[in-house]
Amino acid sequence: MAADTGAGARSSDRAPVTTSTAADPAGTPLLRLSKVGKSFGPVQALTDIDLDIYPGEVVALVGDNGAGKSTLIKTISGIWAPDAGQEFWEGRPVTIRHPRDSAALGIATMYQDLALSDNLDIVQNMFLGRELMRGPLLDETSMELAARKTLADLSVTTVRSIRQPVGSLSGGQRQAVAVARAVLEKAKLVIMDEPTAALGVSQTAMVLNLVTSLKQQGVAVLLISHNLNDVFAVADRITALYLGRVAGTVRVADTDTQQAVQLITTGALAPVSHPSA
Repeated sequence: MAADTGAGARSSDRAPVTTSTAADPAGTPLLRLSKVGKSFGPVQALTDIDLDIYPGEVVALVGDNGAGKSTLIKTISGIWAPDAGQEFWEGRPVTIRHPRDSAALGIATMYQDLALSDNLDIVQNMFLGRELMRGPLLDETSMELAARKTLADLSVTTVRSIRQPVGSLSGGQRQAVAVARAVLEKAKLVIMDEPTAALGVSQTAMVLNLVTSLKQQGVAVLLISHNLNDVFAVADRITALYLGRVAGTVRVADTDTQQAVQLITTGALAPVSHPSA
């Protein structure tokens, strides 16, 4: 995803309408953002962002270029510290000022480059930086067993060998390795940045199945995507950003693509008109 700093906010002072079509899920959110703001000099990239993500829920974050999506996920991930507002994790206020802070909480962020090493094999990538040891030697057997089980639990069946170099994998298979690594790290929230960009139909289906598998395991997913077909296939709720603000949060079951496009392009949610019979 290209840099997205919500720069469009410079051209308009109109506050987008915040709309919700249904009550939030019950219980304590895994992650809650309250009135979070972020600026870059005179540019207000994010303003009063409220966002709840619950365990085992897929929330799609959508918005036009410049809406603030990249700024928001980098704020959650600890790359940029917020200038205003408060972040809560499992009901407790937290301070996320560095990627180590988000990782310690259980947040794994998968950017489009996936941060994989093409020259290493699948097992080596999944355990990179936290290899299992048996005495002074690598415990290759335990790592292979754990890698194979994690991929199987995610219903990944297209990998020829867990010892093949990641550079030889397809786009969907690379996503699977990145997701499996997050599962091994016991992530509670996985942020996926445009995971199906430039993928074909079968590879896209594989990635969407991975999202569903994460949900079934109780892992929350924040899915950033321009593809509304993908969003409506796997998301429970949609949060739309418009000029650095939350334009609305809607449940997928209660909306349609036309209303989602309205939120993305106008920052408002108008009733869908139906022709008279």
